[in-house]
Amino acid sequence: MSRHAAPKASVWTRAGASGIIVGLLVGVAVTALGSLGATPAIADTSSAVTVKASDYELDPADAPMPDLAVTVSKTADLTSEGILVSWTGGKKSVRPQGNVGGENFLQIAQCWGDDPEHAGHPDRTTCQYGAFPNVGRDSNVEANVEPDPGEPDTGLAPNIAPEDEQYTVPGSGFANPPYTSIPFRAADKTTVISSVVLNDKGERVHDTTVDVNKNEFFTEYTSNEVKWAGSDDAGNGSVKFEMQTSMQSPGLGCGQPVIVPGKETTGQSCWLVIIPRGTGDSGVSQIIRPGLFWDAWQHHVAVKLDFKPVGVRCEIGSAEAQLGGSELIAGAVSSWQPNLCAGATGSAFVLSTGNEADVLAKASGTVPSPLALTSLPSSVTTADPLQYAPVGLSGVTISFAIDRRVKPIPDIDPAYADRETQSFTSLNLTPRLIAKLLTASYTSALPPGADLSHINYIDFQHPGKNARNITTDPDFLAINDPEWAAQDLNSVSLADALTPSGRSDLATQLWRYVMADADAVAFLDGTADKWGMIVNPWYSTNADVNPTGTGFVLPRDNFPKADPVEKAATEGSNGVGPVNLVTWRPYTSGFENGAYLTLRGDGLQLGGWDSTSTPPKYLKTIRSLVGEQGVIGLSTAGSAARYQNVTASLLNPAGEYVAPDSDAMLAAAAAMTPAPQQPAVLEFDPASSAAAGAGTAYPLTMPVYAALNPLQTDAVQRAKFANLIRYAATDGQKPGTGIGQLPAGYAPMPTSWVDQALVAATAIEQGISPNAVPSPTPAPAAAATGVTAARPAAAASGTAAVAAVAATVAAATDPTATGTKAGPLLGAKTPDDPDVGPVAAAVPAGLLSGLAAAGAVPMISRIRRKRL
Repeated sequence: MSRHAAPKASVWTRAGASGIIVGLLVGVAVTALGSLGATPAIADTSSAVTVKASDYELDPADAPMPDLAVTVSKTADLTSEGILVSWTGGKKSVRPQGNVGGENFLQIAQCWGDDPEHAGHPDRTTCQYGAFPNVGRDSNVEANVEPDPGEPDTGLAPNIAPEDEQYTVPGSGFANPPYTSIPFRAADKTTVISSVVLNDKGERVHDTTVDVNKNEFFTEYTSNEVKWAGSDDAGNGSVKFEMQTSMQSPGLGCGQPVIVPGKETTGQSCWLVIIPRGTGDSGVSQIIRPGLFWDAWQHHVAVKLDFKPVGVRCEIGSAEAQLGGSELIAGAVSSWQPNLCAGATGSAFVLSTGNEADVLAKASGTVPSPLALTSLPSSVTTADPLQYAPVGLSGVTISFAIDRRVKPIPDIDPAYADRETQSFTSLNLTPRLIAKLLTASYTSALPPGADLSHINYIDFQHPGKNARNITTDPDFLAINDPEWAAQDLNSVSLADALTPSGRSDLATQLWRYVMADADAVAFLDGTADKWGMIVNPWYSTNADVNPTGTGFVLPRDNFPKADPVEKAATEGSNGVGPVNLVTWRPYTSGFENGAYLTLRGDGLQLGGWDSTSTPPKYLKTIRSLVGEQGVIGLSTAGSAARYQNVTASLLNPAGEYVAPDSDAMLAAAAAMTPAPQQPAVLEFDPASSAAAGAGTAYPLTMPVYAALNPLQTDAVQRAKFANLIRYAATDGQKPGTGIGQLPAGYAPMPTSWVDQALVAATAIEQGISPNAVPSPTPAPAAAATGVTAARPAAAASGTAAVAAVAATVAAATDPTATGTKAGPLLGAKTPDDPDVGPVAAAVPAGLLSGLAAAGAVPMISRIRRKRL
């Protein structure tokens, strides 16, 4: 694909004069620094379990899928997250049709209790199952077979299994057949039951006031069950499954702390149950009965699940220390928290995610504040009072859950047809395609029935040249697998990306990535792509195109729904309310919520109008189930990994499509350059020459820094924050699924980042400001570069200046807490990375020494971080 690169600023320009001067100060010491020393994270498979139907089923002789073997990717250390369930030995599936469940598919549910009559098996009454239409826990069972001669007519059909009779209300003829309902027993021992209720005559009756499928414990909006999961032509398949703890499902109670005196607290275990369904059950030739009925249940396979205990395991009454800012680091903080309680300054930390700039403003003062977690430096225009400690390396991701639905045409490739209902596992995106998703430029991103003439859509016969959604866009099809062109995908949530409300550094970095691409810039300016698609003019950066008369300002720190389009309300008995862009395509509550909704297949699609509500309102459409999903959402690498999202590969500035794995994020770290206004903070600048040469780098990689003014007056709180930073930079960088380890979706920090964090932690703890001027240091005349007289005091060239810095380091830091010798802050060079010369190496070394010197070099005026 032809691309026009945006102008690239040089490394010298992007680094800024201050970074260069500091770098020259210690350039002589660069060769003495250590290597990168980072180990990429490896996905944990130590708790994966495979179970075979032939070894597990209660009735293997009549198994609908006798060769079925199911693998569960993770069965230990579970939290609220996604796992992968895959299988072989199934049979080619048929999609559900109407009230018929389809053929040769699997159903999956989470259960909490053990079967008292079958050791090693779950109790079906404890399964979260039946919330969705045409599935249920109950059914009328017609008496298709007459009783044998001489046998009494009990009112129970012969096709009701003996194991189900205890849950069955007898019938009284063709018009009133037997009714079977499997009750739900919640973890708190509450029972939801609609059958086997004794009346005053001692008879079993159907209690019609109880709905076992929609109850206080689960509904179609909350249940995590998979009612249909299909296999391909070879009988293989896979599906992502949402693990729910007691926080998401109190009825299951999974992960609820189990406290035994003298033993480690554990989480309540649960079960994952897979129910194979053939072509008929319960005496009928079609799948129209619940999988909990015995004829189907006896063929289940199940895996025991071990959960981490829910909740922060800190001593009750522990003083909480507040953290605020970046959502990017939330998953790591959650993992670290239990171990931090037992640290030297043991404390419970509470992270409130929000706009980083706001938290930085508070952290810059001397009044005690939350520890700021940020990816961009402060916007102050004077000397920056913050110490910056790297604590994480992750990135923004675009998650997707898109299941195949092949076009019903006769000449379709048979290989495509064989993969019907299976999920796509790869997708490429360019900055221009992301711009289209973020600007409501696809027709389905706007409410139907509204005036869409501004994107040249008149009606169905005159749709204009803007695609319906991204999967029908020739721009998308040109860079992705040809199989995409064979799909008939109409989900509204494929016309945009689920985006969070609010402001964040993550939004800023995503827009910077878009605006560093010439094709995306031209599109946003109002130039149609070569297929004729135009930007929604309300998002155009060109004032002459934008109906407001003002260009849409980019980059920015949010994702506004700028188009005021509205479908008007209608009057009368069948009237409905108005629909605007926010109603039609709501915001998510955050990037993690985007990953969670993607796992669930929930595109936040608008439901029907409820005129009976007070006041009347639109309902929400229930999530799309497996085989029907079509969702794209903004997420973070950590939340995408947690919820088993598949993520898009993005076109990086070097012209390569790269996925957000650990190696790609480390490659991006190696290409990061100091922020112009603050050399202590690195950034992946997509417009830089370093980024243009980093072929293996993931372009939305971002560092996270803990930042605080060390002159804040609460020394106890500063010590707690220092302890957090030290743990985060050391033990917290060890990848794994255990408590205190670095979760998937994060790359271990380079060694030099660790060293910077340890130095900054000491400075925060000891109250050493980065702007403290060491004494006695003579101040030579100001250089011709325009730097103030105070700056050259530490920037004098030669070994004397280096020695002065080293002496300040020794006086200002705890030698036992500085870690190993620092490697290059930009990370190890990869084969595809550019040779950016000595400045890139000298700047990080100067930065580290400057931090340790506790501010021997006061900062020059900062460039203000834009707030839009």
